[in-house]
Amino acid sequence: MGLDDSLGEKLRRREALITLGGLGAGGLLVAARGPLGLVRAETADAASTCVLTPEVTEGPYWIANGLTRRDITSGQTGIPLLLYLTVEDSSTCEPIIGADVELWHANRLGAYSGVNGNSQRYLRGHQKSNAKGLVIFKTIYPGWYRGRTPHIHVKVHVGGTVVHTGQLFFSDTVSSAVYRTSRYKSHGQADTKNAADSIYADAGRGRSKLRLTRRSGSKGYLGTMTMIVQS
Repeated sequence: MGLDDSLGEKLRRREALITLGGLGAGGLLVAARGPLGLVRAETADAASTCVLTPEVTEGPYWIANGLTRRDITSGQTGIPLLLYLTVEDSSTCEPIIGADVELWHANRLGAYSGVNGNSQRYLRGHQKSNAKGLVIFKTIYPGWYRGRTPHIHVKVHVGGTVVHTGQLFFSDTVSSAVYRTSRYKSHGQADTKNAADSIYADAGRGRSKLRLTRRSGSKGYLGTMTMIVQS
């Protein structure tokens, strides 16, 4: 069993215990999928509705690429970030198999590849979702640039059509801690927090925020999210 499989198994066991612990006095609970295909307890009414993940601008730094790869770092250094993103269909609440999830984001100094004379292709890539709608990316915690809160851009393609364009956000507290570390501190603290970012507001003020967990040792962070799209 590899590192990623072992991590997923630990999270599944933990989530299952949480679910079983909540089956006492609350009323009818049903199982529903969450990030990593985990099981979570919800009321029957809540489980019957899948709310679309908010759409926001793709921004000026998207470029077409055919880079299918799990590890998108391409030699960029920073605090490791492992992303587990699940894609579900809003009409069925079921995982979408074979969805093409595309990511791109700035490096630790706030610079994008492929633009402004930069011919490299770091921190960009695609992954196809598995039978549970899951994609896994290995990257680094993104840096910031003027006027924007830290974020990662995402597109979801189904059958060759873009069905979702969004951005993934972070806790201000975690970002501040990351930017105090040795590899980031020369760039300083972000000049814009979530509350002051209009695109964060368009994304539902937290509905597109990654759930972050600190990984042991120097392995950085795990970020999880379920994206509900109209396929």
